[in-house]
Amino acid sequence: MIGKELQSVGLHEKEAKVYLAALELGKGTAQQISLKSGLKRPTTYVVIEDLMQQGLISSFYEGKKQYFVAENPERLVDMLQKQRQEVSKKEDQLKMIMPQLQSINNRQADKPVVKYYEGKEGVISMVQDCTKSAYGQEICMAYSRDAIKNVFDSKTLDKFREDRLSQNIKVRALYTSRDNEVGDVSKTRAVRLSQEDLPIDCDIAIYDNKVRIASLKNRIIGVVIEDKEIAKAFKAIYELAWEGVHSQK
Repeated sequence: MIGKELQSVGLHEKEAKVYLAALELGKGTAQQISLKSGLKRPTTYVVIEDLMQQGLISSFYEGKKQYFVAENPERLVDMLQKQRQEVSKKEDQLKMIMPQLQSINNRQADKPVVKYYEGKEGVISMVQDCTKSAYGQEICMAYSRDAIKNVFDSKTLDKFREDRLSQNIKVRALYTSRDNEVGDVSKTRAVRLSQEDLPIDCDIAIYDNKVRIASLKNRIIGVVIEDKEIAKAFKAIYELAWEGVHSQK
């Protein structure tokens, strides 16, 4: 247990083992510390060298034998204080260059942000991002319900729905499905289309200046494009499709 505590204050696992072994031995050769720590001798030598550089182990000779001694545990407190000083120094340096970094970032502000996702877990991450970003908004969606059901089980889909409702997100959806129409779902307006009218095997969503597209048939991949003008264009196309569907009724 104490080895884990030493790791929490900055020592690596092997460093903690060697330091504790040396501390318990009082003084010891590399061979003795190796046996006590359970590490191989070559590894022990390397770790001892690292600990000596940190000031946690010192050495001396008796005759021709070299012995190693763990420094007083109070040295660990000194080590932490030094680390805090170094972190503080790095923070000061970062604050100094932050205006320059922000200046560079501002020059990129007008460029779209594109994020790629792979696999089932990647698509789940995309949906979670949507839920977080679209609080209180309306999401415009077009999707194949069959493709979605082939990838995600009902438990996962229920979780998606619960998260969306908890975020007060409304949905307008154009979808295809071999099943009968989906029952009423809170905060959802959905129109079922034929596969001929909407020949897709994807999940598309437009929200919060973002466009989310997931391919769910032969390969499970996704992309989220964050750009105001691109999202605006997709939304305009979606509105035309939505109006066209309702004008035929």
